[in-house]
Amino acid sequence: MRWLNDLERRIGRHYIPNLMKYLTLAMLGVFILEYLPLPKSAWYLLYFDRALILRGEIWRVITFIFLPPTGSLIFILINLYFYYFLGASLESHFGGARFNIYYGIGILGNIAAGFLTGTATNSYLNTSLLLAFAVLYPDMEFMLFFFLPVKVRWIGWAWGLYLLYQLIVVSWPYKVALVLSFLPFILFFGKKAWLQLRMDGRRLLRWINTRK
Repeated sequence: MRWLNDLERRIGRHYIPNLMKYLTLAMLGVFILEYLPLPKSAWYLLYFDRALILRGEIWRVITFIFLPPTGSLIFILINLYFYYFLGASLESHFGGARFNIYYGIGILGNIAAGFLTGTATNSYLNTSLLLAFAVLYPDMEFMLFFFLPVKVRWIGWAWGLYLLYQLIVVSWPYKVALVLSFLPFILFFGKKAWLQLRMDGRRLLRWINTRK
């Protein structure tokens, strides 16, 4: 992709190394702030709201990317570590500048979705890291529920089907957010993902036929 190579050269050294480390630490910090006796919750001060942005609270254009997933402390820690692992792996594969471009395109897509619909979320963008990882390392195994080894390709399939379901059932603002969040995945991995999908489909059909 010539445009990507040109953009990477222009960025040069002007990128944030270990980007996912800082993002996950910021999310953890926001999670901790939620338990402090502040006049307003950290989430309330940081989430994307088009109306509030147009009234002058311009920090919300970017601070929504620091909002952590919801859940218990253990769930949050596992998710943040997983985000960090995926981001660090992609940065190791791409190089820091190209990973910054990937994530930056996703942020811009979410900002565009926010101004179109009124709100934005970082959850779909972070989920796209898993699908990108599945395309790059399809045969790596994760321990599902900490004891069941599953190849990443099948986890990617499951998430892909779930996202297609989400695209059908969620409200239109989230449909826009989902599509624009996956813009970097489409730009970086669209062709490769399609070829891998066809190959995995044939592999699955062969496996089914051998069981008949």
